[in-house]
Amino acid sequence: MKSLRSLSLALLLGATAATPLLLTAPMAQAASAADIDRDAGQALARLYRGNPVAADMGKRAEAILVFPHVIKAGLIFGGSYGEGVLLKGGRSSGYYNSVSASWGLQAGAQSYGYVMFLMNDKSVQYLDRSKGWEIGAGPTVVVVNEGVAKSLSSTTLTGDAYAFAFDQQGLMASLSIEGSKISRIER
Repeated sequence: MKSLRSLSLALLLGATAATPLLLTAPMAQAASAADIDRDAGQALARLYRGNPVAADMGKRAEAILVFPHVIKAGLIFGGSYGEGVLLKGGRSSGYYNSVSASWGLQAGAQSYGYVMFLMNDKSVQYLDRSKGWEIGAGPTVVVVNEGVAKSLSSTTLTGDAYAFAFDQQGLMASLSIEGSKISRIER
């Protein structure tokens, strides 16, 4: 029993020590605006090729927020970080980061990207006015998986924002953007 407590304490201390490194490492190698724009364009093109519903949403959206690379890691304590661009009328309109922190039963690391289609002025204005959009608060965000995508049509698109995750790689049990905070950054 004593060795189990020692192991648990060691894991907790190791995870606590590693979490700041995981969260600050991507910031130390921040991408340039040109890099983000290039990666976002490639990611959006891949998403559109593989998902006609996303391509249709892209035509209807007021703005599109693209996070081409998000890194998520955790061992009891965890976090994620990624940088992206807001596209309005097909042009870069600002740069943002997506950050989350979590704790609980978790272990692993993964990378993924996500695109959020802002379907109305309400969602675009909220992003512009807020000092960080915490997903789960503010305008409604529908996370679209294959099952949800099959039921979407032009008449059922009534949400404020729709998020599509893609290019998921790694060994983490789940993917969720709920609890992520999206904030404007300078590039």
